[in-house]
Amino acid sequence: MSSSKDGYHHGDLARALEDAAMQLLERMPAAEISLREVARAANVSHNAPYHHFADRLGLLKALAERSMADLLDQVRAAAASAGTPRDVLIAGGSAYIRFAIEHPHAFDAVYDPTVCVPGSPTETMAPLIRGLEDTLAAAAVAAGLDDPADVIGLWGLIHGLGTLAAAGHFTLDAALAANTATVDRLLGA
Repeated sequence: MSSSKDGYHHGDLARALEDAAMQLLERMPAAEISLREVARAANVSHNAPYHHFADRLGLLKALAERSMADLLDQVRAAAASAGTPRDVLIAGGSAYIRFAIEHPHAFDAVYDPTVCVPGSPTETMAPLIRGLEDTLAAAAVAAGLDDPADVIGLWGLIHGLGTLAAAGHFTLDAALAANTATVDRLLGA
């Protein structure tokens, strides 16, 4: 452990390391975060992360899982605060788009196929993915879009809008307006 008086000494080392890594993720892509850098940010010895993460991929999986949990929480909270089924669809989609723009590195970590292998998520990630799918499906069904293809289309819409806006192709306002307009068209509003 670090001999620094300000450093980490006791408690939940795994959580301290993940918190430090999440702070780094706000500033840089996951691909640029090393275990040594996380140790430095948590003010622990460079070997400390290896007590909790077998390797860098283990760290990246933890970052993706925490990021997905944050994304799901924001989508659920937005959907829960909306009134009509239409508003739930728009609010949930808007929260998803906002997350992609406000936390682009976390968003990228969630959908990195080398970290969260499609069709083979970790035990922690699987229920989070299911939770997002269920939240989107429930909103779609409540709005009268009960075909499974509708849910895939809605997810593709908000994911694409979030990804493109996060990359600077258009503004948050334009992405949110496109989400609303498309939902209204789908619902025949």
